[in-house]
Amino acid sequence: MSVPTLPSRVPLATKPLGVLGSLQAGRRNVLELIPEIATHAPILSGRTGKRWHMVMEPGALRQILRDKVENYPKSVVTKLILGPAIGESLFVAEGAHWQWQRRAAAPVFTHRNVAALAPVMTRAAERSAARLAAGLGRDVDVFAEMVAATFEVISDVTFSDGAGFDRAAVHRAIEGYIGQTAKVSFLDIVGAPAWVPRLNRMFAGAGIREMKRVADLAIDQRRLEGAHPVPDLLDLLLAGEDPSTGRKMTTAEMRDNLLTFIVAGHETTALTLAWALYLCAFDPDVQAAARAEAMAVLGDRAATVADVAQLPLTRQIVDEALRMYPPAAFLSRTAQAEDSLCGREVLKGDTVILPIYALHRHHGLWANPDAFDPSRFAGAQKIDRFAYLPFGDGPRICIGASFALQEAVIILATLLARFQFSRIEGKEPKPVMILTLRPEGGVWLKVEPAK
Repeated sequence: MSVPTLPSRVPLATKPLGVLGSLQAGRRNVLELIPEIATHAPILSGRTGKRWHMVMEPGALRQILRDKVENYPKSVVTKLILGPAIGESLFVAEGAHWQWQRRAAAPVFTHRNVAALAPVMTRAAERSAARLAAGLGRDVDVFAEMVAATFEVISDVTFSDGAGFDRAAVHRAIEGYIGQTAKVSFLDIVGAPAWVPRLNRMFAGAGIREMKRVADLAIDQRRLEGAHPVPDLLDLLLAGEDPSTGRKMTTAEMRDNLLTFIVAGHETTALTLAWALYLCAFDPDVQAAARAEAMAVLGDRAATVADVAQLPLTRQIVDEALRMYPPAAFLSRTAQAEDSLCGREVLKGDTVILPIYALHRHHGLWANPDAFDPSRFAGAQKIDRFAYLPFGDGPRICIGASFALQEAVIILATLLARFQFSRIEGKEPKPVMILTLRPEGGVWLKVEPAK
């Protein structure tokens, strides 16, 4: 079997798909809807049921995400997929409703609070290392292991004592919801109204209702008990208020935001870590250099927040994994008024697609974009702010970005210092976009002691 010379990538479309082809590609992998030419062009436009524009030019992306953000709210499809699970939380709310929630939640993710939560990340890294050590020499699905590790983190920082919170039930509900409901349907592609039922989203109700019930109980119980001596995420949200009005979140608003943080706070970091370990296995020289860095800083202990600044190569690997396999790889917006992007007319109601996967592999923005090269992020190299968007940008930039990056560096450095990860012939991971850019079938690597 031939060995790939480049890390696993999505086969982008090389010919027009039409409505039927788009439906088939959307069922397989929504990223296959992206034409290969998108990695060379600034903008592409067309009609598949309704008018769309696919934007890869950094200046136009700045216009969408920052300068005219009110004109480009999240698309109906995004809200159809996520609304049943996370309601009108920060991720999908718009306008004034979004603004006050953002102001109330912002203090939760200050540098001080994120750093204070780091010991939870260190303990999760230790437990993950212990599980891997118990299976040395075996083939391991490191994606499943990273999901376990990051779900431990988000559970501990959300509900620190676990009282009234069935972690396993919540995790099952999240996985079931993503697997059942998050694929794009034919009705989404042709722009059918939101009131037309999507069959794949009609059967996930029981798990979501139970997840919301569990979260509501935990919030009400914490209100009765009062805050912990070391505040967790729930305590911080309960204390949060809009500084302009003093408004606090209701139980339902808090629950929807907590569930948003739980879903986003473990899924995206687990993916980043799994892809980073795959890339390290793909390039043993980079892996060896990162291991040497981690061992020099850590010795035989797990990484802490104080070590993060001393692990630049580890951080560069995380950044490069986010470039090559961005968790939010395909975003869409709905234009609210006429506009112009890259000289192209945009009409009210047009779908504006932000194919982050194609942007991060654009030949006009990145040298050898399909290659794994963490040195792109070394030193003071200038990368256009809107050419690299793993967390979005503008006022709606991911509120938990610093949390995710800190966690990823702590866990990755701890594991690289202790283990050697190798690829398994015939088991290359396949990147498939469902709700996030996941490795279909997992990321299977051989795990051995560090040499």
